[in-house]
Amino acid sequence: MTITDPIADMLTRIRNAASAGKTLVAIPNSKLKSELARILVEEGYVESYEVVDGKTTGSKVLQIKLKYIGERRQRRSLITGLQRVSHPGCRVYTSKKDIPWVLSGIGVAILSTPKGIMTGHRARKIGVGGEVLCKVW
Repeated sequence: MTITDPIADMLTRIRNAASAGKTLVAIPNSKLKSELARILVEEGYVESYEVVDGKTTGSKVLQIKLKYIGERRQRRSLITGLQRVSHPGCRVYTSKKDIPWVLSGIGVAILSTPKGIMTGHRARKIGVGGEVLCKVW
């Protein structure tokens, strides 16, 4: 099955797993998805990620371990929202001056820049703009 928007598929899998209370999410691996997972770990939204061999397909699978707070019935995910900004049919680019703030700085905008994939805060510090991939809060 061909996926036309792999980043949206990744975000949807994470969103669904978090709402269902799952601890692990399995996603087909790519360099871009691994970088997104690395940023989510650095920002503290997920515990860890690793690339493992797929059991049935033989291809690489990205396993993300979600992070929760609270005990038993009060347990909730640290990720309260994920939003895909730039789509394959409508790319959204921003200059270094117009990098979006997510919930007044509580959330994170993830950008694809000429210097690599990074958060909006880091892109502002370095002084580069790029394509706004998604927002996480």
